[in-house]
Order: sequence, then C-alpha cells, then structure tokens
Amino acid sequence: MTVTISTPSAGTKARMPAWFLPHGAGPCFFMDWQPAHAWDRMAGFLKGAAATLPRRPHAIVVVSAHWLTSAFEVTSGDQPALIYDYFGFPPNTYTLHYPAPGDPAVAARIAALLAGAQLPAHTNPKRGFDHGVFIPLLLVFPGAEIPVVQLSLQQHLDPRLHLAVGRALEPLRDDGILIIGSGMSFHNMRGYGDPRYGPIADAFDHWLVQAVTAAPEEREKLLANWEQAPSARLSHPRGAEEHLLPLMVVAGAAGRDQGKQVFSDRVMETRLSAFAFG
Repeated sequence: MTVTISTPSAGTKARMPAWFLPHGAGPCFFMDWQPAHAWDRMAGFLKGAAATLPRRPHAIVVVSAHWLTSAFEVTSGDQPALIYDYFGFPPNTYTLHYPAPGDPAVAARIAALLAGAQLPAHTNPKRGFDHGVFIPLLLVFPGAEIPVVQLSLQQHLDPRLHLAVGRALEPLRDDGILIIGSGMSFHNMRGYGDPRYGPIADAFDHWLVQAVTAAPEEREKLLANWEQAPSARLSHPRGAEEHLLPLMVVAGAAGRDQGKQVFSDRVMETRLSAFAFG
C-alpha cells in the first residue's frame, strides 16, 4: 500500500516538515534485484516526495542509521565525498555520484543548538556522506543542488537522548531546513524474505503507526519505550536498532506537529513504512 502525501499550500514562509524515510537495502534502487521489482514502490514514493514540500529547502539535514559516534558529530566540509559503505554489490553501484555541497554554517548552527541543549557535539570537516544519505537523496533530490549536512547517531542508541536531539533541532525547520531521518522501520536482516516474519513486521508496524500519530506527549512516551512494543526486538534486534533511531530525532523535531504514515509497502515479506511530521 502506498499512501500519498497531500501537497501543502505554497508559501515562502511555510515551515518545513520533518521526514523519516526508508533508504532500502544498500544501493537496491540502482541495480537488478531479486525478487524482481521488490523496491519499485518505495523508489516511486521517494521520487515523488520533494513535490509535497511547501518550498525548496534552504538546506537538508540527514540523520543516517550508518554513522554512529561516541559524541554527536556533524559534517562540515564544503564538498563531502561519498562513502560506499556497502559490500558485494555490482560495480556500477560504486560509481554513483551525488555532488551535493555541504554547508559549514548550518553544521556550526547544529553544533551550537545541541550544545545549548547540553548535548555536546562537534563538527567534522573530513567525514563524507554514507549510503544512508546519498542513496535516498539520489531519488528525492536527484539534482544534488541543495546543501546537505549529515548528523551522526550516538552509539549507545538511547531513544530519549535522540528525541532530545530532535527537540533541539526543531528551530531549523522554521528557517527552511528539511530534517530527514534515514533508516528502516523494520530491520532484522534474518527476516527479509522469510514469510514467518510477515506477521511480526505487521505487528510492530501497526504499533509504530499508532505511536507516531499519537498526541505529542504520548508520542514521545511511546517512542522512548519502543522496546515494549509488540515484536519490537524481533523487528530491531538488540544492539542493532540504529535503523529506528533516526525516527526518534525526527519525532523530537516535530514539536507539536501531528505525525502521519505517508508510505507503507510489503517488501521481501516485511512491512516497511515512512512517516512525516508537519
């Protein structure tokens, strides 16, 4: 099932939403994949996402599941390189090109906002963009003309900490900056392609939709305690929930905005969803 995001009214001062987007499996959108066409609906959703924005973003901040650090870090280079952090894929997937500029000023502001919230962070001028950044952005913003900054996850994966990070970053949305959490709503590598995991993924996805669409206070409470959800640890095994944590940052940045499910599809026997706030 695909759910279409309603296009907001135009306006130069409209607040940017915050998104949690699935980034697929490695470079899956750019290769022949078995089973055939498994990722087509997700690719179509990502290709149409930018058209739903109220205006072109001034910059994009991506929180990817694929960068874990002891303290929060922010890319601050003028032209970050790509990190092909996937293995065993066809040669063409190691020549993908996404020359989006960085934005040192936005990076410095993120570090300052986090420091102001007692969440130490520092800028990293050498770190490039991993595939959790460039793979979805190749579909969402293929022109690569909008500046991009990547923010790391903290390696202990505390959901409350990452909700707090999102709350600190919420002001960016009023300045035309789009916040994207790039991960997967289900991420148990043993489950993909296994029909026994269909009901498991469905149960967790149903809970996740209820949590995201709850009133803000209840939403944060539920997400902070996500391990208590049905099939939680079968959907995100212990120590491997890095693909869910970008949602916490996005939900924190939502503020009082309502959350909604904007995409859902069964892929390789599991249920995968995307969410938007605002």
